[in-house]
Amino acid sequence: QVQLVESGGGLVQAGGSLRLSCAASGRTFSGYAMGWFRQAPGKEREFVAAISSTGSVQYYADSVKGRFTISRDNAKNTVYLQMNTLKPEDTAVYYCAADHRLQTVVGGPYRSLEVWGQGTLVTVSS
Repeated sequence: QVQLVESGGGLVQAGGSLRLSCAASGRTFSGYAMGWFRQAPGKEREFVAAISSTGSVQYYADSVKGRFTISRDNAKNTVYLQMNTLKPEDTAVYYCAADHRLQTVVGGPYRSLEVWGQGTLVTVSS
C-alpha cells in the first residue's frame, strides 16, 4: 500500500500563494488517481481537486477553479497543489488521497478512498 505525506502548509496573508506537496512511497504510485481534500473546523471534508494516474485529466471544485492547480510528477512520486489568490475561506487542513479509481476520487464516497495522508494545515489571514 502506498503511503502519503503532505507538506507545504503554513500561515499566509490573503491574496498570497502556497504550494502543497504530497510525497508517496511505493512503486505503484503511477497507478493511482490522486486527489486533494480539505476540512475546516466544524465542516465536512470537501473535495478540492483530482488528477488521473497519468496527469492527463484534472478536476476542480467550483470554489477553487481558476485559483488552484493540481499536477503530478510520477518520476518523483509526488502530487502538487499550487494555490494562488488565497482567501480566508481556504483555511483548512488539506489532505491528499490516493485511489485506483478516479471516479471515487472525484465523486466519492470519500471515506472509502484507499489511502489518506495525515494532512497539512493552511491558514489564510485577512
